[in-house]
Amino acid sequence: MPDTLTGFNARPPAEARAALLACCASPAFAGKVAALRPYDDLDRLLDTAGAAVRELDWEEVLEALRAHPRIGERAGGSDREASWSRQEQSGVTDELRAALAEGNRAYEERFGHVYLICATGLSGERMLARLRERLGNDERREREVVRAELAAIARLRLTKLLKEEEGA
Repeated sequence: MPDTLTGFNARPPAEARAALLACCASPAFAGKVAALRPYDDLDRLLDTAGAAVRELDWEEVLEALRAHPRIGERAGGSDREASWSRQEQSGVTDELRAALAEGNRAYEERFGHVYLICATGLSGERMLARLRERLGNDERREREVVRAELAAIARLRLTKLLKEEEGA
C-alpha cells in the first residue's frame, strides 16, 4: 500500500480534495484531510478522516448527506461515488425496497435528512431493522449515530480510493 499512499500524498491539493469528496461530500472534510498530508501510513490517514468527519459542524454534515441516495434507491450516474453507493447497497432486494421507502419517509419526516447507514456487508433486512431502531432516537443521539455512520463510510471509501489508485 505504500505506493498508493505515496501517490495520494503527492497529488496536487485540488486533485486530492476532489478525490476526497467522493469519500465524504463535504468540502470542509476534503480540505482538512488533503491539507494534513503527507500521511505516514494508512491507519493515520483513516484516523484523520474519521476525526475530520466528527469535527464537521451540523450544516457540513447535512451537506455531505445530500450526496447520499436513500437506502434502497439505486444511485444514478457513472461517477465514483455513485458506483460505490450501488456496491454498498447491494444487499437490498426488490422486496425490501417498498418497506425501506416507507421507513425513509418516516425518518426524513422525523429528522429532516436522509437516513444514512454504512450499508456495506449488511442485508436489506438489517438496514431496515436499524432504520426502525433509529426512529426511536432523540435528535442529539441520532446526530451522533449519523456522524459515526458518515465516518465509517468515509473510511471505507478512502480505502477503496487507495485500492483503485493501486490498480491504476
